[in-house]
Amino acid sequence: MELLWQRPRRKTLVDWPEDVDSRLDVLVRAAAAAGEQPSRSQVLAALVTAAEVRPAVIAELLHTYRQMPAGALETDNARDDLPSVRSPGRTRTKR
Repeated sequence: MELLWQRPRRKTLVDWPEDVDSRLDVLVRAAAAAGEQPSRSQVLAALVTAAEVRPAVIAELLHTYRQMPAGALETDNARDDLPSVRSPGRTRTKR
């Protein structure tokens, strides 16, 4: 049986705030704390596939995101109770 996560790949450029990128790293670390060995792309794919395809739900998510104040993710992004995870490949530089 062919699995979705093993299907042909497509690279996608994502341009988003650094705090959101840090949040993705926290989600990867949370998955690692649960015993998984995820990549950033697998966490993103899991979130996308779990999203409801209902216009009102997506619109509400967008509205909530667009209304978030700067610093809204600082608490989660600073979590030190999760394991550190090193991504394979080139290291991203933090500005």
